Amino acid sequence: MIKQQAENRTTRSWDVYIRNSVREIQQRNKRYQMEGYYLSSEELRQVLETAYPMAIDQASLEVAEGQYETAELEKAIDKQEIIKNALTLISPPDEEKKHHQYHSQLCYNSPVAFD
Repeated sequence: MIKQQAENRTTRSWDVYIRNSVREIQQRNKRYQMEGYYLSSEELRQVLETAYPMAIDQASLEVAEGQYETAELEKAIDKQEIIKNALTLISPPDEEKKHHQYHSQLCYNSPVAFD
């Protein structure tokens, strides 16, 4: 999602990677024995905040073929928007409507700009 925002475009492979990552996170967060979820939306947000520095470091190697340092890339993107959209995708089903809205945008709109 960082790469999409920074490059103001998307590709099928990026979209598939995001969808597969979302499915894996949702599956790992699901409690099958007791029903429900391990992490609430707020706890998931905290996890995203913690993971963000690693994600921005990785994205700095990939965006524009690695020409930006992490600090430069951070200035070019909206961290809160990235976290908000990621949370929309991975949150438990009580936010299912938002997930479907974003998923439709991710799959069917032309380049995802500053999501």
